[in-house]
Amino acid sequence: MKIFGLSLSLLLAGVMPALASASAGETTEFVNLTGTAMGIFALVLFVAAYSLVIFEEQLHLRKSKPVMLAAGLIWVLVALAYAAMGDTHTPHTAIKHNLIEYAELFLFLLAAMTYINSMDERNVFQTLRSWLVSRGFTLRTVFWVTGALSFVISPLADNLTTALLMGAVVMAVGGSNKKFVIVACINVVVAANAGGAFSPFGDITTLMVWQKGKVEFIEFFAIFLPSLVNWLIPAAIMGMTVSKERPEAMKEMVAMKLGAKRIIFLFMLTITTAVCFHNFLNLPPAAGMMLGLSYLGFFSYYLKHKENRLHRGGDQPLDIMGHNPDEHQPPEAAGHGGHGPVAGFDLFRKIARAEWDTLLFFYGVILCVGGLGQFGYLAVTSNFMYTGLGATTANVLVGFLSAIVDNIPVMFAVLTMDPVMSHGQWLLVTLTAGVGGSMLSIGSAAGVALMGTARGVYTFGNHLKWTWAIALGYGASIIVHLWLNAKYFH
Repeated sequence: MKIFGLSLSLLLAGVMPALASASAGETTEFVNLTGTAMGIFALVLFVAAYSLVIFEEQLHLRKSKPVMLAAGLIWVLVALAYAAMGDTHTPHTAIKHNLIEYAELFLFLLAAMTYINSMDERNVFQTLRSWLVSRGFTLRTVFWVTGALSFVISPLADNLTTALLMGAVVMAVGGSNKKFVIVACINVVVAANAGGAFSPFGDITTLMVWQKGKVEFIEFFAIFLPSLVNWLIPAAIMGMTVSKERPEAMKEMVAMKLGAKRIIFLFMLTITTAVCFHNFLNLPPAAGMMLGLSYLGFFSYYLKHKENRLHRGGDQPLDIMGHNPDEHQPPEAAGHGGHGPVAGFDLFRKIARAEWDTLLFFYGVILCVGGLGQFGYLAVTSNFMYTGLGATTANVLVGFLSAIVDNIPVMFAVLTMDPVMSHGQWLLVTLTAGVGGSMLSIGSAAGVALMGTARGVYTFGNHLKWTWAIALGYGASIIVHLWLNAKYFH
């Protein structure tokens, strides 16, 4: 079903006027190569690569590998197709533009991931988790607290990290109560995606919209209430099925390590720096994030000397799910029970723990979609959706496509197409792409991650039983946005 949705998204979800742009400020007639052998082969390559991504869990093949291969081959086809027309300049200019897009996204995410890993290593998330499971809340209270915290934490961290953290709390408290674990996990996924929709830091799609300059930082908060409605309606419906049973409190206490609170402060300062770079200096937010990463670099130097001792691998704090982050090390590090000594807090170890598979996956997606754009698929789709169906219908459809496929290629396609829309419509597509994935468990990184950690309990089928309630929240959030932010549609 997701493969069909992928093909549908390519036919319905992309927009790009001036696909054959020869250089900045110089445009030529749109070149439609969708019906050529190379154009069709490029589409087949992308569909095949994304099919392998969909079955990542079954194949045990990292998602970055097939899309990176497809990206390289698609651009070979683009270069050959344009060379046959006597044009060698357009592909060169176009791929450089895509690489710049990726570089900004990569550097921004690398800095953010490093801060998240640093807070993880300093036991910030583990402390929150231990506090929650030791409170002795009722199941209904845990349902609402984990949902509310997911909605609040996701805008600053990201929906994946938030879902893993709160999912761990749900499973620790719920135990063998499968009925509770299922609805609480669904609630966490919906809340994490909704919370990430109104912040540039909460989801990759909102980050792309912000970096593209379509919506200013402060303007994202215009969709706060629609996002809140998107979570509250399904939460209220599902919450009625949760009992007020009070499970036995778990005696689990974890303390934050030296410097944890100061790292949280530095992360807030880094976010402020990125916003100031964009709003006041007209510089890319990624440059501000990298400046913020230097704050952590100097603080890590202080921490390393302050601790002034060697940590054995066994003393390393556990990650959100209770696993040792240094569990797998090369053979030469096996002199200490399989774990090599690590001197204090090391910034570069936190950088090394970034989600490199995800970062390289984004490279593949951006270049694949950009290559298909050069063949004309996005312009054709744009004309059908935004001219034929209208902006509102098209943007609502983007949310459904995000649930079937993935919001990242869909949103990048929309941004690449760059349809002429009002500010309200850009806010609408930001909302729908951000929260639409909640309708299916496979529609967001948060859902896929929880299916892995709550294997056999939180499943595609169990999530599907509540899709109708989530869809009600989706529809209500759109109505609230159209009514509340009517001024942005002029």
